Amino acid sequence: MIFLFFFGLTIGSFLNVLIDRLAKKESILGRSYCDHCRKTLHWHQLVPVLSFIVYRARCRYCQAKISIQYPLLELITGILFVLFGWGWNLIFVAILLVIFVYDAKYMLVPDIIAIPGMILALIISPENWEAAALSGGFFAFLVLISREKWMGWGDAEIAIIMGFLLGFPEIIFALNLAFVLGSIYGIILIAKKRRSLKSLIAFGPFLVSATIICLKFPILEKVLAWWNY
Repeated sequence: MIFLFFFGLTIGSFLNVLIDRLAKKESILGRSYCDHCRKTLHWHQLVPVLSFIVYRARCRYCQAKISIQYPLLELITGILFVLFGWGWNLIFVAILLVIFVYDAKYMLVPDIIAIPGMILALIISPENWEAAALSGGFFAFLVLISREKWMGWGDAEIAIIMGFLLGFPEIIFALNLAFVLGSIYGIILIAKKRRSLKSLIAFGPFLVSATIICLKFPILEKVLAWWNY
């Protein structure tokens, strides 16, 4: 568990780099640097979470503030790696976390992450193709009739991944959970007067959250099993 946690911290640090480089359309192979002063960062400035604390959330060179996103994503990745343990789900946790952060920041689901995620999910769980077709088709329908005002094609891609990973009946519960989470978040923002009813909110993070919750805790499946018993 300890190894998994620190391994997750390291992967989370890589995911931060991946998200930033995707947004800037840069290669992930280059050395890490400060986004403000462009100074190259040394290894001791890149230690997950610890460097954020030691340097007090600021760049050592220009003192620019560092986003809380970096240690948070590292910590969350480490915790989820411990919760899920070894297996294919760790790859999907990483894919889903990239989608979560990228969509939350840029209101866009990166195809370069989502499409390989769909293909891998198909390879791992081809038996769940009906659930994937249903969930993906449902979101594609919403995209088409709203002309991408309600949902985007990226949401349909996430829904396909969800269908393959969860299957029936969990996909039904997961989609409903995503809409509930999104509604609660929207109500809170409106109550705080940070959004209006016409404001756009990225839906990908709620689909990702529901997927991770249902992957780890297959609630509906257990409820149905108890009911049949």
